[in-house]
Amino acid sequence: MNKGKITRVSGPLVEAKGLSDANIYDVVEVSKDKLIGEIIEMRGDVANIQVYEETTGIGPGDEVVSTGAPLSVELGPGLLERMYDGIQRPLEKLELLAGEFLKRGVTAPPLNREKLWEFKAEKEVGDEVIPGDILGSVDETSVINHKIMVPNGVKGKVKEIKDGEFTVDQTVAVIETENGDKELNMIQKWPVRSPRPFNRKLDPDTPLITGQRVIDTFFPVAKGGAASIPGPFGSGKTVIQHQIAKYADADVVIYVGCGERGNEMTDVLDEFPELIDPKTGESIMKRTVLIANTSNMPVAAREASVYTGITMAEYYRDMGYSVALMADSTSRWAEALREMSGRLEEMPGDEGFPAYLASRIADFYERSGKVIVNGQVEKEGSLSVIGAVSPPGGDLSEPVTQATLRIVKVFWGLDYDLSYQRHFPAINWLNSYSLYQDKMDSYIDKTVDEKFSKNRMRAMSLLQQESSLQEIVRLIGRDGLSDDDKLKLDVTKSLREDFLQQNAFHETDAFCPMEKQDLMLDTILYFYDKSLEALSDGANLDRLEELEVKEKITRLKLIKDENLEEFDQVKEQIDKECKEAVAKGEDE
Repeated sequence: MNKGKITRVSGPLVEAKGLSDANIYDVVEVSKDKLIGEIIEMRGDVANIQVYEETTGIGPGDEVVSTGAPLSVELGPGLLERMYDGIQRPLEKLELLAGEFLKRGVTAPPLNREKLWEFKAEKEVGDEVIPGDILGSVDETSVINHKIMVPNGVKGKVKEIKDGEFTVDQTVAVIETENGDKELNMIQKWPVRSPRPFNRKLDPDTPLITGQRVIDTFFPVAKGGAASIPGPFGSGKTVIQHQIAKYADADVVIYVGCGERGNEMTDVLDEFPELIDPKTGESIMKRTVLIANTSNMPVAAREASVYTGITMAEYYRDMGYSVALMADSTSRWAEALREMSGRLEEMPGDEGFPAYLASRIADFYERSGKVIVNGQVEKEGSLSVIGAVSPPGGDLSEPVTQATLRIVKVFWGLDYDLSYQRHFPAINWLNSYSLYQDKMDSYIDKTVDEKFSKNRMRAMSLLQQESSLQEIVRLIGRDGLSDDDKLKLDVTKSLREDFLQQNAFHETDAFCPMEKQDLMLDTILYFYDKSLEALSDGANLDRLEELEVKEKITRLKLIKDENLEEFDQVKEQIDKECKEAVAKGEDE
């Protein structure tokens, strides 16, 4: 065990001398309080350590002890339904030990060492196993069957394995390897900064359905894809991430609150246990892990929290699950990097951020993907990463946003003007994009409706034309437009207010399945086509604007998922009223 002495303390940065045998990223215990820290720079036997707890009261001469191991997380049954801090300390356990406020040096095992799990063996004595093979499973929750996998670096023949009830640290199997027998329990430890290995990467070709119309229809993200949500304060980044965490068709959700306000994590804690997953009928928490490192918690731990979260996500991906990771927000993580870089007196880059900011952001997002996981049996797993970015003043040209946009393939640009108008989600349809669009279109055309992509492109074209028409209206007024253009403005208003706008707190409207999204879009465009026909056949525009069916179109979003046949009735009413408008036009 390597020991040294503190020579300097600068906020969360501690300099210690005498750690000649330590390595970069080794975890150390600082002072008699055994505060957790991580070596981020070595110069000879002098180590610079970022401490993940409050450093008040620590001074030169205090002892530092290296553990000789990198910052790692414990992976195993019991992660789901839990809430951890940035370095995987279970917060509910810390509350029992230290009260409502975190105290320095208090720690607890991340996984419950007392709970018994019913282990069901899937391998037999004599079977050959390699890393990633599934030895057995336990029912972690009523929703997720937790696969106990052969850890990395273990290869050989099963010498002993049995069913039964075990704690996570009891031996469930013995593997005969070239280097002797290896006893395996249900815990794997993994260094958070190292991506977990997989067999090979696949092309993401399946959409991650979120139930949010503006996302799924116009700017979809693939399972295994990476998306970014930049936007100014108050534009709804957190609510969108909450919605995706609640309703996305991922098997497991990891939600990382990184440097955001504590009340936002409180909202998650209050809402998630009460929300019922529409697919399983169980609480959403049954498939969720929460990691909280809010703005009033140690700055240095913000960086660790995103790595802790993505390592857990990779672990469930390796079981063959579809995993979604929410990081809210990566800007706070970047600010922590900037603070540590400044204290290390490194050469600053743009706006004071370290020169390696872009590579750190790239390393993080590139851990997403759809993969064939390790093991003798081929199985797919996917990890989708959705990161919020909080640019100061909504300035999208700042370094964190630009470094993120160079990596991710989906950009959901939030617009403060839309949020001010109470249009949520406040995703601006004119400057957002998805580079997965073509693949997702072909998938939905095959599985939902063959004309879906044509309708989507047509609707987007109308919305873009509306932007030009609004400029003309501001110059010469609406009366200067042709009847066709006036009708176009009416229909695009319907697209904006009845389709793109969505109520996150309405029982029916909060989640919209793809079939309903397709029918809503098709019905609005059907109304446009029939109204255009009626205009050309002599109908009066004023009459078309007063059709009773328009009220039904505004309420399409409230049609329940089990009553989708009502869309046919709305189309029939559109036909009928447009014909009546033509007849009245001829009479006049």
